[in-house]
Amino acid sequence: MAKEIRLNAFAMNCVVHQSPGLWTHPSDRSIEYNRLPYWIDLAKILERGKFDGLFLADVLGVYDVFGGNAEYALRHASQVPVNDPLMLISAMALMTRHLGFGVTCNLSYEPPYLFARRMSTLDHLTEGRIGWNVVTGYLDSAARAMGLEKQTGHDQRYDIAEDYMQVVYKLWEGSWEDDAVLRDRSSGVYAQPDKVHNIRHVGPNYRVNAIHLSEPSPQRTPVLYQAGTSSTGRGFAARHAECIFVGGLNPTRVGESIRATRGLASQAGRNPDDILFFLYAKVITADTEAEVRRKYEEYLSSVSFEGAMALLCGWSGIDFSKFDPDKPLRYIETNAARTVMQAFIRDESERQWTLRELIKLVGVNGGGTLLMGTPEQLADTFQN
Repeated sequence: MAKEIRLNAFAMNCVVHQSPGLWTHPSDRSIEYNRLPYWIDLAKILERGKFDGLFLADVLGVYDVFGGNAEYALRHASQVPVNDPLMLISAMALMTRHLGFGVTCNLSYEPPYLFARRMSTLDHLTEGRIGWNVVTGYLDSAARAMGLEKQTGHDQRYDIAEDYMQVVYKLWEGSWEDDAVLRDRSSGVYAQPDKVHNIRHVGPNYRVNAIHLSEPSPQRTPVLYQAGTSSTGRGFAARHAECIFVGGLNPTRVGESIRATRGLASQAGRNPDDILFFLYAKVITADTEAEVRRKYEEYLSSVSFEGAMALLCGWSGIDFSKFDPDKPLRYIETNAARTVMQAFIRDESERQWTLRELIKLVGVNGGGTLLMGTPEQLADTFQN
């Protein structure tokens, strides 16, 4: 039996998502990110191209690790300004029929009771086409914006996330019975009170005693995405995720991570084959190989060194302004997105990356795999 290829587009409600500097290219439209026609056009293109979904990244806080301030992120629009991705979904859903929408929402700074309603609302409005990328954050600037000195420790964030998930599961699945809503005009009864229940949760981080404010939506619980591939992140994904984003420069290590996550899912009592893995990749294509190479060189010439540095420092939690750009880097454990450093350095142990090489990589690839070729060549790559 032939396997299906699943395709998600990857975007963010900002000017610079993964390609710092490319917004200056005359063909780029990303400066229109704050207008609905930009997003509606994108959704229509993806639906016409038979994509399964549009995955929207998000970040709270600003990239202020490089040089100790947000100057470079602001100057080069490195994921700032960044608008709320949830606001885009309804408009795109109205203009499409089949396209799914995965949206990144940080659970660290929003009570689960409020968030559960937001997801249920979108599930209703999209008629069951919404997904949630579960993240806990990685920027200290976001913690400071919320009144904290710094973000909670990496593994502790996942402990909090476990408690959070138990609350939203109870709200989505346990508050309203399937037949609670009558909508009976003749009797004037919309919902049967005896079939709507308070959920009670007393956990280490959250206490809730309330009914869910939304009636049951098409999915109840949205499709759950996860992108953490640290050992703690893999365990969390194995228990909860239906779709997992993976990235890295070494296919062998990526494969090992996938197999490890499937094994953990099996230990958790799940069918490991129920989890879909999406590999992060950038694609450059044209009718001829020469045109593909010309595009690549053109994009590379647009890369902003400072903008890429702002992203890399924010992702890793390391201020690389203090490093020699031409000396090999070594793996450093941080409290930010640990798998970034693993993907760039530890996972490529057979290669000694310099900072200058990484900036070039981030500028075009966004830190993931770069696939270049004609449409026919790319089709063969995907099939293989």
